[in-house]
Amino acid sequence: MRPEEQPASPSLPWRTSSVFTMAVVGLLSRGFLYGLSRTETHGLDRFLKLLDERKDVEGRQRGLVTVSNHVSVLDDPMIWGTLPIRYLFNPDNLRWGLGSYDLCFTNKALSTFFNLGQVLPTHRSLHSKFGGLFQPTVAQAIRLLSAGPFHPNDSATKANKSFRSPDISDPFSNGHLTFSTNGTDTFPSPSAYLSRKHSWVHIFPEGKVHQQENHTMRYFKWGVSRLILESEPCPDVVPIWIEGPQEVMHESREFPRFLPRPLRDVSITFGDKLDVEKVFGDLRARWKRLHQRDIGPGPEGKPEMGVLSSALKYADEAVELRKECTVLVRNAVLNVRRQRGWPDEDPKGGLAETYREEGVGKIEGQMKDGSWIKDT
Repeated sequence: MRPEEQPASPSLPWRTSSVFTMAVVGLLSRGFLYGLSRTETHGLDRFLKLLDERKDVEGRQRGLVTVSNHVSVLDDPMIWGTLPIRYLFNPDNLRWGLGSYDLCFTNKALSTFFNLGQVLPTHRSLHSKFGGLFQPTVAQAIRLLSAGPFHPNDSATKANKSFRSPDISDPFSNGHLTFSTNGTDTFPSPSAYLSRKHSWVHIFPEGKVHQQENHTMRYFKWGVSRLILESEPCPDVVPIWIEGPQEVMHESREFPRFLPRPLRDVSITFGDKLDVEKVFGDLRARWKRLHQRDIGPGPEGKPEMGVLSSALKYADEAVELRKECTVLVRNAVLNVRRQRGWPDEDPKGGLAETYREEGVGKIEGQMKDGSWIKDT
């Protein structure tokens, strides 16, 4: 299928189902936050103004990346539950998230729910050989942030119809508008539609739930740097700081573990939109020079979005750029944390080396420093 033949948006039944899924989850989250919890927000009006500016898909000039700390398994729906009801019925202006493949995409029912809820199937390196920051899902996120539509892979495998398979596709549109995360599965390719251009992607760069009494963060993984360095143009970046969901769903909770605890204090702080040219402009310029020198122009003179050579994955200069970019993103979230009155954390908290003593055998539970970890 040629790009000009691709539909501008998914089929009406798929869009309707997505609206229903996003709205129901958003309404339930909002009901819990404002009916059964003591919830406060900071900077929400400023963030809503940004969303209003992005409401017209055709008028969008760049994508949006929001990034936050990760303190509970309910962080994602609780953050977006703070949005006013009118925002919950427009999936084209709501976030795309990254969800664990081995938790959220284990069968067709879960896979359908999370796909309709705009969650991308993401392999975790500790659980899959297909994990890491170079997996196809990260390329999908980069393309969602850019000016699509992007031509999907016509060689994608046919969806497995077994209930135990996570494979799904929009049954009311062309079956070729899919991508694979491992060469055998099949999922809808969101970046194949014009209506998804310059989308909004949220990411938890810690990659794990981290519950610590002094509200510190773990080190950030490098996937967020790919979203900023490789998307075109550079997306807007908004840091967010969350407090309280760890009391709603603390990792030490007992029976019934699956129920969120009511009557807790929850605080969501939306930071200022970063001046991305000032913060990331130099890094992106260095990345573009490296990219063009290594891979050359792609189709129609444009670099292949999300496709990297071995050198661009592992060369020292590429690795250093990702490190620098990730540090800047983490510092932006720390600035919002500081606005909430928390003192500066130990600089060692941002280093991967600090956590090596946890050992690969224990990836969740209570750590030596008293914090609680859950792999998500």
